[in-house]
Amino acid sequence: MTDIEVFADIACPFTHLGLRGLFAERARRGSRRVIRVRAWPLEWINGSPLDPALVAHEIDALRVVAPTAFKGFDGTHFPATSIPAFGLAAAGYAVDDGTGEALSLTLRAALFERGLDVSNPDTIEKIAADAGVRPLDAARAEAAVRADWERGSARGVAGSPHIFLGDRNWFCPSLRIAKVGDHFEVAKAGEVRAFYDAVFA
Repeated sequence: MTDIEVFADIACPFTHLGLRGLFAERARRGSRRVIRVRAWPLEWINGSPLDPALVAHEIDALRVVAPTAFKGFDGTHFPATSIPAFGLAAAGYAVDDGTGEALSLTLRAALFERGLDVSNPDTIEKIAADAGVRPLDAARAEAAVRADWERGSARGVAGSPHIFLGDRNWFCPSLRIAKVGDHFEVAKAGEVRAFYDAVFA
């Protein structure tokens, strides 16, 4: 069975919501298709770390469609880099697919629902210990991220999240996002049911 590949940044709030929906739909349908969440490091692509003020601005817009999400978000504890968290997720997938999937969700929940800094070594160590995974050192984490980044670049990833199933792909398929002036407008995408039907067929 072909894996679903999701190229995404840990600190992308659109991905946090999108992944929660994707995993919930997989469970609802009883599908066994693996969801492999790969690193798409926006800090490399943009040439600088994500701005916590911009992320907070995006979250304000997302609360229109997800009013119960992001309850614990704290911009003062925003990660300076996503690389250690990416490395931990990669270590999880090296154990088995279920561990990698769980860590991909746990790391985002730690940031967006618990207000934790997932670039902090103590936070990474605690999440790793709870999952029974040994985190990658800095060099191995960067190598794992670079491998995903190069894979995504070759596949034409447009942003976070970009989802692939074989030769089909969707960019942020569960949300419709527009920037109007200095603010974002977000709505649930009308084609999301067709997307779920396609990836879990």
